[in-house]
Amino acid sequence: MSGAAKTKPAGLSEADAKARLAEDGANELPRPERRSPLRIAFEVLREPMLLLLLGGGLIYLVLGDLKEALILLAFGAMSIVITVAQETRTERVLEALRDLTSPRALVVRDGARRRIPGREVVRGDLLVLGEGDRVPADAALVDARDLQIDESLLTGESVPVRKQAADGIAAADHRPGGEDQPFVYSGSLVVRGEGLALVEATGPRSEIGKIGLSLRGLQAEPPRLQQQTARLVRLCFLGGAVVSLAAVALYGLSRGDWLQALLAGVAIGMSMLPEEFGVVLTVFMAMGAWRISQARVLTRRAAAIEVLGSATVLCTDKTGTLTQNQMSVAELRLLDGARLRSTGQRAGPEFSELARCGALASSPEPFDPMEKALHLFAREALRDSDALDGERSLVRTYGLRPDLLAMTQVWRMAGRADLVACAKGAPEAIARLCRLNDADQELVRDAAGEMAKDGLRVLGVATAGCDDNSLPQLQQGFAFRLVGLVGLADPLRPHVPEAVRECRAAGIRVVMITGDYPATAVAIASQAGLDVQDVMTGDQVRLADDAALAARARHVNVFARVLPEQKLRIVQAMKADGEIVAMTGDGVNDAPSLKAAHIGIAMGGRGTDVAREASSIVLLDDDFGSIVAAIRLGRRIYDNLRKAMAFIFAVHVPIAGLALLPLVFGLPLIFSPVHIAFLELIIDPVCSLVFEAEREERDAMKRPPRRADAELFSFALVGWSVLQGALTFALTAAIFVGALRSGLAADEARALTFVSLVICFVALVLVNRSFSTSFASAFFRPNPALAWIFAVVAAVLATTLLWPPASSLFRFGPLHADDLLVTLGAGLLVLIVLEALKPLWARRLRF
Repeated sequence: MSGAAKTKPAGLSEADAKARLAEDGANELPRPERRSPLRIAFEVLREPMLLLLLGGGLIYLVLGDLKEALILLAFGAMSIVITVAQETRTERVLEALRDLTSPRALVVRDGARRRIPGREVVRGDLLVLGEGDRVPADAALVDARDLQIDESLLTGESVPVRKQAADGIAAADHRPGGEDQPFVYSGSLVVRGEGLALVEATGPRSEIGKIGLSLRGLQAEPPRLQQQTARLVRLCFLGGAVVSLAAVALYGLSRGDWLQALLAGVAIGMSMLPEEFGVVLTVFMAMGAWRISQARVLTRRAAAIEVLGSATVLCTDKTGTLTQNQMSVAELRLLDGARLRSTGQRAGPEFSELARCGALASSPEPFDPMEKALHLFAREALRDSDALDGERSLVRTYGLRPDLLAMTQVWRMAGRADLVACAKGAPEAIARLCRLNDADQELVRDAAGEMAKDGLRVLGVATAGCDDNSLPQLQQGFAFRLVGLVGLADPLRPHVPEAVRECRAAGIRVVMITGDYPATAVAIASQAGLDVQDVMTGDQVRLADDAALAARARHVNVFARVLPEQKLRIVQAMKADGEIVAMTGDGVNDAPSLKAAHIGIAMGGRGTDVAREASSIVLLDDDFGSIVAAIRLGRRIYDNLRKAMAFIFAVHVPIAGLALLPLVFGLPLIFSPVHIAFLELIIDPVCSLVFEAEREERDAMKRPPRRADAELFSFALVGWSVLQGALTFALTAAIFVGALRSGLAADEARALTFVSLVICFVALVLVNRSFSTSFASAFFRPNPALAWIFAVVAAVLATTLLWPPASSLFRFGPLHADDLLVTLGAGLLVLIVLEALKPLWARRLRF
């Protein structure tokens, strides 16, 4: 025991504590400048797509078309509400971190122990630590008795580390992890023993606080699809503005009716501005998040869905992600070479004593995960007898010491006159306690080395009988006999190997980044099915510059002994090298890399609030296999979104063409703003929902990820859309001109053309359902939404034709049976021609 503990230090006085609290601030992270919903709404209003929606609504309002204005403004308001709700959720990350860093604390002040809120702990406070306590601040130990700390929140490793006090502690560059350090860290958990510690750092100056501050400086990846659609909309806006101004001038000068010229210009501008992109993108992301939630995956940021299908690298932590973060007995070995791999079978008589002594060498009510594993194994392996020799009482405990990494429990057993001592610890320490000869010690070292190569944590177990009246002062006083070695493992999650195989088949490289030792990391990686050709350690990461790290990271699939900031460097190096990076994790130490990755995937069950809030996706069941399901759905959603965008792009060609046609050739106007609004805000989005419900393509998980620089609107896709739109425009324009020349009134010709256009849109939906399957798939490919949506379109179309208020608003004349046959024929012709042309484009349109 150190001198500080012997003199029972009085700790700080209340006056000193208050002064330091005022000087250093509360023991919590500084509150960030939170964005209010109003501020987020103003930021959303700067988006070009939303400005177009709201601007169009205001134009209609000025022109007196209240209904059309309300439709546009309603869609704009919906976009604002959805975005504000999503962004507000992302603001909670530091709130969760502050909650974690501010548990209640037991401190010594004015010579007395006091329980205070963790936020009131100050530099210089004397902490009293006991089993089960959460450490409230970074501190240096002045006294420690059998103290073990779980630092997995900071290091990611499930095995507790041993702590020891040191006299005259000097400031040093110390970090979490490692045995026998005299430092404890905020957020870690005491799993055994007790101690006193002098607080050195609080709030943002602690190790966990530094992670929180690094989160503030990281920006999440911007939504790529939103950027691409916004860029396209800007181009359409510029083009539409030029064409609209030219159309207003042409109409006004040629016909002299400038009011009608303005209305025609608005209609043309609306026809060339793809307002549906924003609506459809929002709907697809919302529906995609719902579909992914059915696979027990929570999408916190809709933008992550678009990136899932393009992920090229999946960086995963080992503990709690690939493994269960739960120790279990994996192997038993005896000195004669006999071994038992733990697969749930009953231990034979030669191993029964080893299983029993392992449990008796542990605490009766274990908190340590290794001791829990030893108790569980003893109960399961010795099912036909009492694993712990019936009724018993603990007589004495000998704790771990820096010079002897072993502990002993002495028991009084019912029906026995003598006492039983059982010890466990490092194999070399147990070998010394048993006074083995050189040859036997070599056997122990070799056996322990072989077990360590399999990724096991190895303990030696020994037993001795002793007299009730002469217990030795030290463990070395017992006449121990070596019982054997126990290998403990953090087992692999059951579905991990299958999930890794699917990732590799989909062209996704799986990379393990862990703080564990290289031998353990390689063993777990091999079990998981990773391609282990090279291993890079944290020290090598630290010494490599950014270029060298990026070059090495292209081939290394296992990173071991890695610190939190090094995880972040690895992710950033991969991103700089052009990779689309998904990162999984569950601890506070994973939060910066989760936020920096293109896709942050947190474990929801065992994961911390900080990891969940920093991520974009949360696995609710902690199943690594759910990542594969999410990637498959992500690829499906992107594929279907691409089909929907091709459809929308295609339908704008005939809409714009039919709006311009009358101005160029002096014909009656076909479309007014109400027609454009109806087509683009009702018919087109409703038809687009068919694509959202489309099942995945056959090769969704057998093709490589799409390129990082792949554009949603590729030249092949735009060309295919223009071809579809041009054919539709040619047919509907011919129908309009033919109807006028045959003597139909302008209102009847307008109705015939409008219905023909909508029927052609239905044909375009069928054409774009798949770019790779046969003609029959247009009709018979399963899609539960198809019939319902087409029924809705038919009902809406019938309403505009047959309901007098609607037909009057649209200025539609009556149609006859032969007119309807013309519209159906146009749709069928579009379907047949485009399906015949599709094979010529299919190769360039494949995803």
